[in-house]
Amino acid sequence: QVRLVESGGGLVQAGGSLRLTCVASGQTVTRSIMAWFRQAPGKEREFVAAVSGSGNTDYGDSVKDRVSISRHNAKNTAWLEIDNLKPEDTAMYYCAFDAFAARISYSVERYDYWGQGTQVTVSS
Repeated sequence: QVRLVESGGGLVQAGGSLRLTCVASGQTVTRSIMAWFRQAPGKEREFVAAVSGSGNTDYGDSVKDRVSISRHNAKNTAWLEIDNLKPEDTAMYYCAFDAFAARISYSVERYDYWGQGTQVTVSS
C-alpha cells in the first residue's frame, strides 16, 4: 500500500552529477528505511544508499565517496545525489521502502515496496 515514483535519470557525460528523486505515497510511516538500489544488464541488483526515519545513512562500498542520500519525512521524499559519474554507474536505479524498520539492510529481500526505476546512462 505504498507507491514509489522515481525521477531524475537521464543521459549524462562522465564526470557530471545527477540528483534522483523518490516520492512515496499511500500508507507511509516515519519508522521506515528508504533506499536506492541499481541494476545493470546481466548483473544482480546492488545496494547504493539508504536513510532511516531518524536520519541515519549508509552507502555501498562502490559509491560511498561519490554519493549522498537525504530525506524529508513530511514530504515522503528521498533524494540521491551522485557526483563524478562514471560509465560503470550506468544502470536502472530503483527506490525501495522497508516499512516499520529502524535498521538499514543491504538485502533486496528485506524491502516491502519498489518503484519502477529511472534509467541512468553515463557516456565516456
